[in-house]
Parts: sequence; C-alpha cells; structure tokens
Amino acid sequence: MSGRGDSEISETGEDRTEKPEGLDDGKDLEDVEDLEDVEEFEDVEDPAQVARRARWTAAGTGALLALAGLAASMLRATSSAPALVPAAYAFGAAFCALAAFLGSRGRTRRALWLLVTGVMVMALGDQFD
Repeated sequence: MSGRGDSEISETGEDRTEKPEGLDDGKDLEDVEDLEDVEEFEDVEDPAQVARRARWTAAGTGALLALAGLAASMLRATSSAPALVPAAYAFGAAFCALAAFLGSRGRTRRALWLLVTGVMVMALGDQFD
C-alpha cells in the first residue's frame, strides 16, 4: 500500500516530518521554572475590582464636571451673557451631578450617558453667547 499517513517515513525508517523551528525535543516544559511564576505575570483582574474602579471613575468625573459647570455658570451669570448661557451651564452641571450619584451607586453605563449629555448641554449653551 502506498498510502501516506500523517508523516513521511523514508526507507531507512526515519521520520521526515517537518518540526516547527525552535522546538527542541528535550526542552518542552523543563525550561518553565514554576507555574506560579508564570501565573504571576498574567493580567487577570478581579471583576469586583474593575467594577469598583468604574464606580470611582464615574463618580469622580461627574463631580468634577458638575463643579466645572457650576463655576462656569457663576462666571457667565456675572458677565453680560444672555440668561440662557448660565442656565445651560447649570443644567449641564445638574446632569453631571446626577451622573456622579448614579456612578457611585454602580449605574456606570447610565452615568456615562448622563455625563455626555451634560457636557453637550453645556457646549450647546456656550454657543448662545
């Protein structure tokens, strides 16, 4: 039978299958010192820690943008800008404050959208100047 299997065997009985470069038969797992050392370098994050970081980020960003919006509202209220401009900054700051509250409660996706909406309201109000 002249059927070919997975590898070609020459007349001398040697296996002539090509092996990938860099693969030595005697060095499979012997070079790996300890599996704990390998696991130490992997990026495995705890889901609870990721959620906690997202809550802190949403709450901190919301509070910061709310303070910035209130400060801009106060500055625009003292200048000769139309009344719509400081109102838009205050309204956008309220959106950001609500986003900070929701973010601290774990509603980070809703908080993100409220942050985007609040900043958009502030930017739109600035266009009326």
